[in-house]
This record gives sequence, structure tokens and C-alpha cells, in this order.
Amino acid sequence: MIPLVAVSFFLLAPYIAVEAIRALAAGDRPQASIIGLILTAGTAIFEPALGVAKRRIGTRLGSSATAGEGTQNLLCAYLAMAVFAGLAASTLWGAWWLDGVVALGIASAFAAFYAGQAILAGTGIQARIGDPQALRSVLGAGLYLAVLDLLALGLGTLIRRTAGAAAAVTGLVIILPVLVQGLPPSWQDAITRYLPSAAGQAIIGRTKFASSAPPLWPWPGFALGCAYAAAVLIAAGIVLNRRDT
Repeated sequence: MIPLVAVSFFLLAPYIAVEAIRALAAGDRPQASIIGLILTAGTAIFEPALGVAKRRIGTRLGSSATAGEGTQNLLCAYLAMAVFAGLAASTLWGAWWLDGVVALGIASAFAAFYAGQAILAGTGIQARIGDPQALRSVLGAGLYLAVLDLLALGLGTLIRRTAGAAAAVTGLVIILPVLVQGLPPSWQDAITRYLPSAAGQAIIGRTKFASSAPPLWPWPGFALGCAYAAAVLIAAGIVLNRRDT
């Protein structure tokens, strides 16, 4: 069952990428409804627990089919989170393009995962999409890009200058973590993991480029990254309202 799940993901990624590019090129705006948002949010909230439970039961029973169903439940949950982020951003801030960007991020993450596995096939370093935390890391990359886009949208609205907004995002995400490395080690550990980039990437997991500071737990870290983006968007909305009145 696990190989079939992996094949279904592999076939799904190109379809998501093509549809995302088509929607972005055509300027298609996602149609949101209260019922749709509630159902999507419910899927994002309850499916993870169901998926984890099925995987645990499948492991104890030695049933790859049950474990595979749990992996698919987790996939549904992560995709629901991505859909909810796109619909919410389009409804609240008019960011219709975010839906397509998130889809492209998820498709790119899948493509990178399978390309990496193909490259490492002869080294003995292998992972399957059904392995613990692998699916969260792959889809988490797409969710992180969505949050980063929302953060950039808020900064762009606040600054209203393309060069200034690009510089602000670059400084916040790339330069600030480097500058923190110049602080005493005890300060680095206390500050680094709470920075927007490190907090948002916690859902992906520790990478080669991560600092030595102990990372936040995946979901609390991602929630903090979302909180940063929400705070900037709220500030942008307030400033935009005052400018236009």
C-alpha cells in the first residue's frame, strides 16, 4: 500500500503544478464560501489525528494498508491547510494568487523529494514518503512558502515600494539570522529559533542550513510563523485603511 500511496503522490504533483500555472496565467480567482471554509478547516483540524492514529494502528498490526490510509489522511490534512490558506487570503486580502503559489510550492516540494531520492539511490541514503515525519516535511515546505508569501504581502503593503519591500523580506528572512550568529552563543540559542524564518521552517524539520540552536516543535513553530505573518497583515490593513481615508 505504501508504494501505491507514493505513486499516487508522484502522479498528483504534476497535475497540481499544471493547474496552478494555468490558474495563475489566466488570473482565475478561487471561489470561497462559508461552508467551504468550515469544511476545509475541519479537515485540517481532524484529519491529522485520524492519520496518526491509523499509522500507529497499522504499525502495531503490521498492516501496510492501514498505515497507508493514515498517510493519505495526513496528505488530505496538509492539502486542506494549503487550500484554507489560499481561500482565506483571497477572501480577506484579495490575494487570489496565493492559492496557485501554494500549489506550486507543494508540487515543487514533491518533485524535489523524489528527485533527491533518485540522486541518492546509490548511496544507501533513502526515505519514503510514508516514513515518519517525511510527509510533514515535504508538504510543510509548501505551507512555509505560503506563510512567507503572506508576510511579503503585508510588508509590501506597508512599504509600498518594490525595492524596499524586497529588501525588507530579504533582511528579515536571510540577513537577520546571519546577524544573530554574531551574538554570544547563549543569546543565539535564545533568539534564533524565534525568528520568523526559523519558526516557519520548524514544520519542515532541521536542515543542513539550520543553526545549532534547538528548534521549536514543528507545529508550535509553524503557528508562530503564521502569527508573524498575521501581525504584519493586520498592521498593513490598518495602515492601508488610514491612507485611503
